[in-house]
Parts: sequence; C-alpha cells; structure tokens
Amino acid sequence: MPAENLRWGTLEALKNSPKGNISFDPYWSERGEHILAGCKEAVSLSSHCGVILERISSSPLQRSSFLGSSSGDSSPGLSEEIPASVSSRGSIPDVNSKHTTLSAAPSLKTEREQAVSDVAKDEVSEPDDVSSPASQHAISLLSPKAMETAGCIIKFEEEQRAKAKMALKLRQEMQEKLVAAVASSESEQLKRFEELMELKQRQEYQSMRDMMDRETKESIGRQEKLKEEQRHRMKIMNLRLRELEQQRLREAELERQRQADGRERLRNLNNIQEEVLQLNQLLEPSTQAKTDLPVTSLSSYSTRGNQLCSQVSEVVRKTAEGDFPSVEDMTAAERSLHEMRALIRMMQEEAAKAQEKKKKDQEEEEARKKQAELQAQQEAQQKAAQSAKERAQRKGLQNSAEDSTMKWYKELQDSAAQCAQSFEQLNSPKDMQTKKLKLELQKAATIPVSQIASNSGSQLREIFDKIDKLLSGQVVVSGGKSVSTSQHPQGLDFVAYKLAEKFVKQGEEEVASHHEAAFPIAVVASGVWERHPRVGDLILAHLHKKCPYAVPHYPPMKDGTPVEEYQRILGYRVDDSGVEGQDSFLKRMSGMIRLYAAVIQLQWPYGSKQGLVPHGLNQGWRWLAQMLNMEPLADITATLLFDFLEVCGNALMKQYQGQFWKLILLLKDEYFPRIEAVTSSGQMGSVIRLKQFLQTSLQSRQISPPKGQLSSTFWRS
Repeated sequence: MPAENLRWGTLEALKNSPKGNISFDPYWSERGEHILAGCKEAVSLSSHCGVILERISSSPLQRSSFLGSSSGDSSPGLSEEIPASVSSRGSIPDVNSKHTTLSAAPSLKTEREQAVSDVAKDEVSEPDDVSSPASQHAISLLSPKAMETAGCIIKFEEEQRAKAKMALKLRQEMQEKLVAAVASSESEQLKRFEELMELKQRQEYQSMRDMMDRETKESIGRQEKLKEEQRHRMKIMNLRLRELEQQRLREAELERQRQADGRERLRNLNNIQEEVLQLNQLLEPSTQAKTDLPVTSLSSYSTRGNQLCSQVSEVVRKTAEGDFPSVEDMTAAERSLHEMRALIRMMQEEAAKAQEKKKKDQEEEEARKKQAELQAQQEAQQKAAQSAKERAQRKGLQNSAEDSTMKWYKELQDSAAQCAQSFEQLNSPKDMQTKKLKLELQKAATIPVSQIASNSGSQLREIFDKIDKLLSGQVVVSGGKSVSTSQHPQGLDFVAYKLAEKFVKQGEEEVASHHEAAFPIAVVASGVWERHPRVGDLILAHLHKKCPYAVPHYPPMKDGTPVEEYQRILGYRVDDSGVEGQDSFLKRMSGMIRLYAAVIQLQWPYGSKQGLVPHGLNQGWRWLAQMLNMEPLADITATLLFDFLEVCGNALMKQYQGQFWKLILLLKDEYFPRIEAVTSSGQMGSVIRLKQFLQTSLQSRQISPPKGQLSSTFWRS
C-alpha cells in the first residue's frame, strides 16, 4: 500500500542519513560501559521485540516478507537475511538510526512530517541505495536497547492513545452532558416560550373578552341611560300632569272659596244693612221724644243716620245684579256701620249726660233741702264712729282696713263691674260672627300672657309689643287670623278686662306652682299698666276680688249670707264637690301675693316714663303697715307676710332702710306673738318659716334678693 511504502521509505531514508549513523545509548554511563560498547555486543532480541514484530506483522505484505526470509530457519526472528548491498558494519548504525528515528518519531508530529518530506527527498536524491522492492520490506534487527526503546515508545504511544481515548471519551461524555444540558435548557426555554405564547394568547383572549364585556356593559349602560331618560321624561310628564291637575284643583278650590267668601260677604252685608237700619230707627225723633236732648241735636243725628243708611243701600244695590260684594264694598259698609254705632253711642252719651245733669239738678235741689236735716245726724255719727274707733285701738288692733283703703277698694270693684257691664253685648253674642270675634279677641288677649316665660328678654319684648298693639287698636295676628279691638265698639273693654283677669290667673296658678315665674309675668304686667293704666286698675280689681288680703281686707260675715258665699268672698273656691282644701287655698293666695309683690318693685325697661312706677314700693309699704295694724288671722297672715317679704323685702330695705328695719323689729317683737297666739299646733309650718326669716334678717341686717329676679344681662338675651 502507498502508506506502507511511505513508512518504509522514511525509515530507510533515516537510516542512510547522517543522523542515522550515530548510535547513542543514554544508559551507558549508568552501567559503567563505554559509549561504543553496545556496538560490539552480540545481537539479541529485546523483550519488547514481540510488540514491534506484532506491529510489523499487522500488514500482510510485511508478514509474507518476514515469513519468506525466515523459511529456512528453525527459530523465526533469530536470523534474517541481510541484503548484499548492506554490510554488517552498517547494520548497527542502521539499527541505531532506526532506534533514534523511532524514539524521536512519536515525540513530535511535526518532525515526523518533516522526516517524511526528507525521505521523499532522499529517495529522489539517492536512488542507488535501494536495489529492489524486496529490500524495502527487509527487516533489520536492532539491538536489545533499541528494541526496548522502540517498545517503550510503542507502549507509550498506546498509553497516550488510551489516555487520548479516555480524554476523548470524557470529552464526549462532557459534550453529551453539555448537549443534554443545552437540550434541557433549550427544552425549558421552549416550554417557557410556549407558556409565554400561551400567556399572550390568554391575555389576548382576556383582553378581547374584557373588551367584549366592556362593550356589553357600555351597551347595557346606554340602554339603562335610555331607560332612565325615558323614566325621567315620564316622571316629568307625570309631574306636569299632576301640577296641571293640582292647579286645576286649586283653581276650582279658589273658585269655591271665592264663591263661599262672596256668599259670606253677602250675608255680612245683609246683616250690616239690617243692623244699620235698626240703629237708624233709634235716631228717629219719634223714638227720642222722651229724651232730654234738644231738637237740633236729634235732627242732626237723624240726618247723619239716613246718610249712612243710603251709603249701605248703595253698596247693596251694586250687588243686586248677582255679583258678590268686593272687599272694598265690605270695608265701606263696615265703615258705615262703625260710624253708625259711634253716632248711636254719642247720642246715648249725650242723652245720658243730659239726663244725668237733670237728675243731678234734682238731687242737688233735694240735697239742699235735706242738708240741714242730715248735717246734725252726720256729725253725731262721726263722733260715735270716732269714739268707737278709739275704744278699739285702746283694746287692740283693727279688725278691718282703713276707710280710705276701703273706699279705694270699692272704687276699683265698681270700675271693674262697669267695664264688665259695658261689653255685655259682646260677652253674650247672639250671632255667629260676633261670637267668633269674641273668641278671637279672647285668644289674642290670653294666649300671649300664657306664653310669658324667663327664656329671653327678646321674647318678653315680643309678647309685650303684641299686647300693646292689641290694646292700641292695631291689627294683630293670633292663631293665624288677624284681629283688632276696633272690629267691635266693645272690643277694647272686653280685651282689657280679659287681659287683667288672665294676669291674675297666672299668679293664681303659674306663680303658685313656680315662684320664680312671678318676675317675668310681673314685668310685663307693669309695662302694660304703665302704657294702659285702665288695665292696671282692672288687675288690682281682679286681684282684690280673688285675694282680698292683698287690699288688705278681712271681709266680715253679714247676716243672712250663706256660708258658701262667704267662703267665696274670702277667696276660697267652691264648686259642686265642696270647698277646696286649706293647702290649695294657701298656695293660690301665696301665688297672687307674690305676683303683687313683684309688680310693685318692677318697671318695664323699655317704657317711656323712666323713673315712674304706676304702682310702686309705696303701695307695698302701705300694705305691710296696714297688715301690721290689723288683727292676724290663723295661717293666712303668717303665709302672706313671709311670701311678701321674701319677694319684696330686699327692695323695701333698699328704699326705706332704717324705717324698714324698725317695721321688721316691730313685726318680730310685738306682732309675731299675736300670730303665734291665734295659730293652732297643726298650722305652725308658715309661722316657723316666718320666724326663721325674721331672725336671719335681723341677725345679718340683710335680706337676700329673691330667686328668679331678672338681671340686666337677661334683657340682652
């Protein structure tokens, strides 16, 4: 084969080269031999020659050459043919050169390739060294050292080859592991990629689904919005229909109300015309024939009455065609009615004055006749009364009030009775309109008094203004309706009487239960008293009637007076169930005397008459002095004195100072034993309270301000 030929040619070239002629034994110095000793030894095969021969015999051509050369020898490998052209001297160098070449061949691959190129050159340059093809396949026996070296080289090559195989195997395993790792990584990456693609698909699917849901929701929202708009439009339409229906109902109601008001005004107009005609009959001269009025006055009254009747008839004539009278027509008719009433009242007053003057003249004439006869009798009676009074003063205290006090008391009662008689027609109405007006006036007078409380000063001022407007004839709103005292000729007297009655009733009920309520009620009453003195007189009249001890007056029992009637005169409540208990009686008397004590010391802060109290502390001093001049009554005297001094004592102390303390000392030392003497053991509660009050006041020379008194800050609230 070409490879075999090339190899043997290379060896031959190396043998014939200058380097191949040198034989070198690296171990000669170790053995102590000469450097050329190996060349003289007998040729013998090394123990490693079997390896070389095995490698040489691996080729069929070499094996045949070797067998051909040793066919005549009994021990193969012990003798070989040596070509004639090669001498025995040259065989050792050849072997040495071959050994050198073999030992150097596996060292470096590059040198081997260089040797191959050199052999090729030697074959070209020295053709005479090879005589025949058989000489290329001839085996030159080497020395044992060379064979050993060659065997070591071959063994080393095999070991290196085994190591290379092992390294190659390890590298292959490593490459397989690396490929497996790369394949696993790629597989994982492929899985991640597939998962990523699957995720993207899911996301796209989800986004598409979300978009579809969003579009569905938007579509549903649009539908709901349309439905809502439709409902809203329907609602608006329903509201409009309802408003139209309500407006129609309101218009119908207004029309019915207008018809009802028109019919009511027509009835009122007829009543007004009837009343005007009836009043006009009173102005006729024929009906006034018995009066003492002059003829000229009667004629003027009759003429004015006929004019007023004509005015009312003119209004009625306007409504005769079927239309209802207007508000202006009713106002004109009512104005005519009021003027007619005023005309009647003026005529009656003039007639009363004329009759009174005539009667007075007659009485004066009779008085002049009887004056001489009665003068002696009166002087005798006065002397007898004076002597009786002196005897009573010597024996003890008085049993009744002074004459001036009783005269004042009777004047107030007569004034109240006249006031009640003046509005008798309004108090007992015959028609529904008057009855309705009476109820509205009574509510307008009593409701504000019931609303008096100590909440704030502004509230009290509003209540006072409302009462003041009502008493001044102005229009006020009560219970959602407008009312005025000018709507009836007797309206002012009625309101003043009922208002005074309500103030006293508040003291009888409200102050009796809550003592501190006396001050807000009293300050409003004082303001009304200041602006309208007649109301103040009526308040005193009602107070004296319900609580005669506020005069002070102890009414005696007259002969023939029933017991129940006398108890009413003393202030007790008597009804079908009998007479009220003593505790209830004392509680009511206490409330009224506390209200009286608060009124005499308070003044309305917004009044025009600054410094002037209509019923001031001098009246309280008068009451206290007269109480101490009268014999005490069991239970009632101690109760009233304690209540009066607790409310008004501080104001009297500041006003009268030393004189007040003298009066208190007199009360404690001289009058209080009389109270104890007439008081039983079961009635000592009020006596003990009065005694403790007097002792505390005299010891401290001070009386504390009453609880509930209104301060200056109260009026700013």
